[in-house]
Amino acid sequence: MAQILALVAAFALVGFIAYVATRPNELRVTREATIAAAPERIFGHLANLPGWRAWSPWEKKDPDMKRSFEGPESGVGAIYAWEGNKDVGSGRMEVMQATPASKVVIALHFLKPFEARNTAEFTLEPVGVSTRVTWVMFGPANFMSKLMGVFMNMDRMIGKDFEAGLANLKALCEKP
Repeated sequence: MAQILALVAAFALVGFIAYVATRPNELRVTREATIAAAPERIFGHLANLPGWRAWSPWEKKDPDMKRSFEGPESGVGAIYAWEGNKDVGSGRMEVMQATPASKVVIALHFLKPFEARNTAEFTLEPVGVSTRVTWVMFGPANFMSKLMGVFMNMDRMIGKDFEAGLANLKALCEKP
C-alpha cells in the first residue's frame, strides 16, 4: 500500500513539475491610464529618477528606503538604486531609452526579495488634449518564477502597484 501511495505521489509531483514547466516563459504586466496633461509634462516625471519620489507607489511602502543616484538626473544613463524593507526589496534601475514626450525604457535589476532582470517601458500617446500612459514590465520567467506564479498572481500583485503609481502620476500631472 505504501508503495502505491509513493508511486501516486511521484506521478503527481512529475505532473505538477510538467505543468509548471508549461507556464509562459515571460512575465508581462501592463496597465494604462489617461492623464489630462501633455506628453511633455508626463515625460519629465518619468525620465527624472529622483522625481519618482513624488509618484512611485513604492515610496509610500517604505519612506525610510535608502536611495542613491548616479549619472545624469534625467534621461539615458540615469541610475537609481534602492534598498528597503520587505515590501520594496532592493535593486537598481537605469534609463536605457528616453525619447522625449513618447517613451522611457528602464532596465531593472531586482536583488531582493529575489533576483530578477526585467524591463519597464512607459509609452505616451496623445489622445486629444490628454495622454494615454502605458506602463509595461516584462522579463524572462525562469522555473522559480513560473513556480511562484502557480501560487501567486503576479499580474494582479504587481498590477496593483502600477495602478497606484499611475493614479499618483495622474494626480501630480493634472495639478494646475
